[in-house]
Amino acid sequence: MKQGLSLRVSQHLALTPQLQQSIRLLQLSTLELSQEVEQMLDDNPFLELTQEEAAREEFGLAQADTPALEDGPAGEDATFSIAGSQDSTSASATNDLQSEGESQGERLDEPGWEGDGGVDVAPDDSEWGGDAPARKNNLGEDGEVDATELARSQESLQSHLHRQALALRLSPEDSAALRFLIESLNDDGYLEDSLPSLALGLAGHGEEQAEEVEELVHRFTVALRLLQHLDPAGVGARDLRECLTLQLRALQDSEDDDAADPEVLAAALTICAQPMELLARRDVKRLMAACGADEDTTRAAMALIARLEPKPGRRFVDVERNIVVPDVIVRRIGRGTQVRFQVQLNAEVMPRLRVHDIYASALRQHKGEGSAALQQRLQEARWFIKNIQQRFDTILRVSNAIVERQKNFFVHGELAMRPLVLREIADELGLHESTISRVTTAKYMATPHGTFELKYFFGSALGTETGGNASSTAVRALIKQFVASENAKKPLSDSQISEMLKEQGIECARRTVAKYREALRIAPANLRKAL
Repeated sequence: MKQGLSLRVSQHLALTPQLQQSIRLLQLSTLELSQEVEQMLDDNPFLELTQEEAAREEFGLAQADTPALEDGPAGEDATFSIAGSQDSTSASATNDLQSEGESQGERLDEPGWEGDGGVDVAPDDSEWGGDAPARKNNLGEDGEVDATELARSQESLQSHLHRQALALRLSPEDSAALRFLIESLNDDGYLEDSLPSLALGLAGHGEEQAEEVEELVHRFTVALRLLQHLDPAGVGARDLRECLTLQLRALQDSEDDDAADPEVLAAALTICAQPMELLARRDVKRLMAACGADEDTTRAAMALIARLEPKPGRRFVDVERNIVVPDVIVRRIGRGTQVRFQVQLNAEVMPRLRVHDIYASALRQHKGEGSAALQQRLQEARWFIKNIQQRFDTILRVSNAIVERQKNFFVHGELAMRPLVLREIADELGLHESTISRVTTAKYMATPHGTFELKYFFGSALGTETGGNASSTAVRALIKQFVASENAKKPLSDSQISEMLKEQGIECARRTVAKYREALRIAPANLRKAL
């Protein structure tokens, strides 16, 4: 084998730390970004959070039309503040995070820029009215606490049960057993593990293990009976049948004058003792035979069971993770043929960051030991500010393109949704499909028809008799309408829905109808039928 030297030229994409951070920030949701900003403020001394009024006073943002990256007093300390103004916000190109890794950040500084198709970009949210996003501070102008603060202060299921357990006069052993069972509940209020398995997890090893397990099972059995008598009714159940039974027994023991008829309660308890499949199918005849009651009593018992709570811990679940804060707000302007839609970023979710002037100036004046590490932290702060700006610029551009292409949806609703794929937006904006996917994930748009995730506006195409395409979102809306207007005694099958769609000129196979129906969480025809 002969050795030799050769010269070769090649290109490769290197993900620098700045580019990696930009990609990560782009795919974060609003709440995750807020947590990331708080973490960065704690870790980096050169980064500080400034109020909108202070930022406007210092950098003249009250007269500016666009969010900007300004130079500090020494000409090198960057400040980022995206704030609402009374004029329109200009669009800004951002990095294509996946393609060539090269910056495309040329800003379009024409004030009052208006996109094609009459889609305006405006950061002002003062005219949104009652649908304005929640304020970021704890108290609004009228002194009311916002939804995020209420979610954080909500009492958990375990805390609610522990507080009730304090009123019980129990021995230390029984109190410890009850506390252990409370902590073993899942979010729905169910005890998933059996009592012997819980006892085995606590018992020691050796010859006395069997006796210890038996003692623990006895303690847990007593504690479980106490737990199942606490509020909410049904907590501590091992399965759905036990949960419904506990709630019905609580109704029996209730002294409320509005309590259900004892005969109906007895029939409901008997129904819960039967296989749950009969209740799920609403098989009235077999349930009548099982509980020995007439049809009216059986139907009343089924209606009573339907009003029970299958997940007792539902109202105690931390709702903060379910809060949807819109990143973009779309407003309708004009009427008739003059209708237009303004697209604006939600100023309440945009962090207002800047580099700490005093620390940066002190670092420039004193070049001593450790200055290199501090200089790196200063550069990280500037990168973080720039990457957040690019994140919101990209969201604004993508939202603007979506509204322009889905204008019929904003005028007529989901039935007018047109097919749209990620590649169309990517080609229009000069970005990669993966970048568009990151932008549209966990980002929400508040519209006159409600708040939707950006991915909602993308859908596959179904062929029509005229040779055009229909959006899968519009087809799902049609299926929902068909099912809502069907006869409960003769519900529509998937084949019948497919034929009805063909009458509308939409080619949709039965299997596709079944897939869309399941996505809409609509039961099949045999379960929707009232027997």
